[in-house]
Amino acid sequence: MNDMDAHTDTDTDRRLEALEIKASFADDLLEELNRTVARQQLQIQHLQQQLRALQEQLPAAGTTRSLHDELPPHY
Repeated sequence: MNDMDAHTDTDTDRRLEALEIKASFADDLLEELNRTVARQQLQIQHLQQQLRALQEQLPAAGTTRSLHDELPPHY
């Protein structure tokens, strides 16, 4: 093996190690993003349930009001 081959092997090893590090960080980031999306999906489902519950309470209140008919407290 000559100096040129040794230099190429070292360069290739460094490049391979750099790619492995980048792949590891990308994997970690992907896992974190997946956890974030899953958590947000649960929050969305919970908010949808709350919204449905509120919508079911509206007709039970009897009369519907318009915000245009209400005066702000300072009037």
